[in-house]
Amino acid sequence: MEKLEKYFMLFDQSRTSEEAFEQLADLFTDDIEFVLNGYKQAGIKNWRNFVKMVYTENKDLKHMYQGWEKVQGDETRTYETRWAVCGKRVSGEVYTQEGKDIAKLDEEGKITYLENVPDNTKMFQTYKKD
Repeated sequence: MEKLEKYFMLFDQSRTSEEAFEQLADLFTDDIEFVLNGYKQAGIKNWRNFVKMVYTENKDLKHMYQGWEKVQGDETRTYETRWAVCGKRVSGEVYTQEGKDIAKLDEEGKITYLENVPDNTKMFQTYKKD
């Protein structure tokens, strides 16, 4: 769970630090499956592209989270947390979002699955591809 505890901090730092970006990518398996508001992607390359897209559209972000908790009755190393983010888009618009993340870890503690479930169902619309 150590890697999960670093996730939000490294995501925020990745905007200005290549080292943090690489450390963030190292939290995941190469075949990571991630789901953004119902839209599925796979592979560390696609994950890296997603993070870069976030920072193309946003000047700044700050995540807060409640703390990762093990999903009860789940033997697959699944955790979830509530989060909130405050951001400033490149246009200058400021915004907030809330939601939850669901993560699964492998035996080494690397993230194999990450699902972002925002309260706002329109979040990540620009990331969806036909």
